[in-house]
Amino acid sequence: MELRHLRYFVAVGEEENVTRAAARLHVSQPPLTRQIRDLEDELGFPLFARTGRTLRLTVAGRVFLEEARAVLARAAAAVATARDAARGGRGTLAIGYAPSPSIGLLPAALQAFRAAAPQVKVELHDQSSPQMLSGLRDRTLDVAVLMQPPKAAAAGLGFTPLRTFPIVAAMTPAHPLAAKRRVSVAELLREPIVVLRRDEYPDYHALLRRVLGSAYRRLQISEECDGGMSMIAAIEAGRGVAVTISAMAAAAGRRLRFVPLSPAPPPAVLGAAWRADERNPAVAAFVAALCKAVGGARERILPQAPKPSARAHGF
Repeated sequence: MELRHLRYFVAVGEEENVTRAAARLHVSQPPLTRQIRDLEDELGFPLFARTGRTLRLTVAGRVFLEEARAVLARAAAAVATARDAARGGRGTLAIGYAPSPSIGLLPAALQAFRAAAPQVKVELHDQSSPQMLSGLRDRTLDVAVLMQPPKAAAAGLGFTPLRTFPIVAAMTPAHPLAAKRRVSVAELLREPIVVLRRDEYPDYHALLRRVLGSAYRRLQISEECDGGMSMIAAIEAGRGVAVTISAMAAAAGRRLRFVPLSPAPPPAVLGAAWRADERNPAVAAFVAALCKAVGGARERILPQAPKPSARAHGF
């Protein structure tokens, strides 16, 4: 039994007339009559009572008509659902993110994505960069919004830049350096420094080494923090100053002062990462929503899918 047998039967059952059913189906009468006979033979009972050229559904035929309609409706729904999934409109999308740098970007992207794919369930995971990179590789994450990782750490991943952030020194408004227009590395070396923990944030310490060079080894580290919010609290408590990205200002507000470094190092890059072999169209749709949120029109960020047949992490 095939779906076409059910479609043919439903048409004949609703019309109770082979001629009208054949016209409705755009088929000739003899094959249609033969298909109905074959269906009855397979079922082992008559679906129609025949009197001359008159057809009437039997009791079993009426029951089977309702069931056949339900099967066809369910098949149509299955096709629509699968087609929707193939276009990225169904399923679950696991997103890792670094809170501080993504705070001004992620809400708008999520809103746009949910409007475009309302049936996709979004799972958000506040994680450090190493956790996100690991999550992409073990497939517990589908996409990550993070600071651009080193090339070695990003092997096998796709990455698109979204936003850049200047590297700054963060301190209390009452700190002597807060009145300066720029802060030099030499001035930082004279201050106690608040940093993120090395074991959880190796990317942050890679940033410090890039910015400070050999001076990194001479830092007077006063406190190691387990996340962006604890870093803000430590600075506000007078434990020292920090080298961070300007995005932290969105979380700190007026509690801290952020002063550019001199000479200005290259900015940090926030972007989206995904597996290079990714074929989930929902990933491409979400990355497109991120790009739209920053006004970056990028085409074919991911390969096109085949057509259908809580701790506060980040710095």
